[in-house]
Amino acid sequence: MQNNVKTNVIRFEELGGADHGWLKAKHHFSFASYYDPKRMGFGPLRVVNDDRVQAGRGFAPHPHRDMEIITYVRQGAIRHKDSMGNEGVTKAGDVQVMSAGTGVTHSEFADGKDDTVLYQIWIEPREKNVAPRWKAAEFPKQEVKDTLPLLVSGRPEHAGKGALFIHQYASIYGGKLAEGASITQAISNKAYLLVSAGEVAVNGEVLYPGDGAEIENASLLHLDAKRASEVLVIDLE
Repeated sequence: MQNNVKTNVIRFEELGGADHGWLKAKHHFSFASYYDPKRMGFGPLRVVNDDRVQAGRGFAPHPHRDMEIITYVRQGAIRHKDSMGNEGVTKAGDVQVMSAGTGVTHSEFADGKDDTVLYQIWIEPREKNVAPRWKAAEFPKQEVKDTLPLLVSGRPEHAGKGALFIHQYASIYGGKLAEGASITQAISNKAYLLVSAGEVAVNGEVLYPGDGAEIENASLLHLDAKRASEVLVIDLE
């Protein structure tokens, strides 16, 4: 039995956002022209953007530094190119990570004939001025049976387990749940839950597509899929 668990649900309809025509963005935290002093981040988690990018359009070359930038593609594909000479396409269900470190310039464009839908996640690093880097990985697409696959982590205990590395003691788990599935996901103490599809109950709260939830004082998340669903769990110290 977990005591004093806090669950703060943020509904999709409550998110900030912007409509640029080619880009329709929803912001879980203050970003660009959207500012809410109550939504400045959650621990080291600074940005969660729910973006729909029109086919063939995207973000022209622009700089970053001292940020761990994770992109989880939910639909379509994103083409990345950067000043380090990296270029690649990340498809639905897969993840790319860029450690901006001392500075990097990159571009991202929706690849293919369909719109691309993705989460862009920014996590503040535990150390600044690291060497910039970029990596991408494919992950299993089958429905989850027990716990969510580990996608991203900077925790020493996850070294060698196939996760994309970030410079922060945080982890990201994600995957698809069949209708009626119930799983238990271990977390450190606090986590940000994202439901990108379906309908999922956590700690007595039901989340719908686009919703997020801040969860604190918990070591386990009990997720019950009311419908076929897709979720991400950002586990934070």
